[in-house]
Amino acid sequence: MTKADNKTRSLDQMPPRSSYAQLNGIEVVSTTPECVVCSMKVTDSLANRNGALHGGALMTLADSAAGTAAFINIPADKTNTTIESKTNFLRSVSLGDTVAARCVPLHIGRTLIVLQITMTRDDGKTVAVTTQTHMVLAWSK
Repeated sequence: MTKADNKTRSLDQMPPRSSYAQLNGIEVVSTTPECVVCSMKVTDSLANRNGALHGGALMTLADSAAGTAAFINIPADKTNTTIESKTNFLRSVSLGDTVAARCVPLHIGRTLIVLQITMTRDDGKTVAVTTQTHMVLAWSK
């Protein structure tokens, strides 16, 4: 899909963060059709039993970044949903650290979007890489 084929959304058409993203402290740092960056501070409520960031919280951050990237790259009369997600966990993240998720689209098609999310901690080291596939759907309320 190119901008000549279909109009993508402008940033002012982005819905507010979900309550779940807010609960996890996920912030949108920057948003362009080519790259979305989100961040999340690691708090006690996001820790696993070992006192490090829970893998599910990391996947939630990845899904938030990817969902945002997919949403702004599709026409305004469409929506999207995650249909596949795969995460490689590489390093732990300590309490008090902040994780940044950088999402770039690898493929933007009419019905499927493939995205890659690289997550890093404050020291710049990669903690996880997620690949997601999103399906583009007709918008219905």
